[in-house]
Amino acid sequence: MAKGIEIREAHFPGRAPIDAYGNGGFRFADMSHRGSILCLPSGIHGWDKTEETPLTLADLTRVLDEAGDIEVLLVGTGMEIRPLSPEIKAALRERKISSDPMSTGAAVRTFNVMLAEGRAVAAALIAV
Repeated sequence: MAKGIEIREAHFPGRAPIDAYGNGGFRFADMSHRGSILCLPSGIHGWDKTEETPLTLADLTRVLDEAGDIEVLLVGTGMEIRPLSPEIKAALRERKISSDPMSTGAAVRTFNVMLAEGRAVAAALIAV
C-alpha cells in the first residue's frame, strides 16, 4: 500500500556552478531550488534561511562540519551586504576558513569563478 508523499531534505550530491538566481531561488545542474542553499564539498543543500533573520552560528553548522575541506566561505547575504557577527567570524577563523560576506549576486558569481579554478570554496546563499 502506498505511504503517500515523502518529503525529503533538498540535496544535490555534487559540486555544480549556479546557473541562475532570483525569484526566490536558484538554478544549477539542470534543476531549480526555491529558497536558500548551502554549496558545500558534500553537495548543494537546501537551507532554511531568509534575509529577515540575522545569520547565526547555528545556521552554519553544516559548514562547520565540513570545515576540513573548505578554505573560503562566500556568504550571500541577500540584496544588501550584511556583516558577519564576531562569533561567526571567530568560529570560521578557528577552523581556518576565510569568510567574505557580500550580496547574493556577487557571491554566486565569485563562487562560480572559484569553483571553476578548483578552489576549496563553499557558499551560503540567501535567496533573493
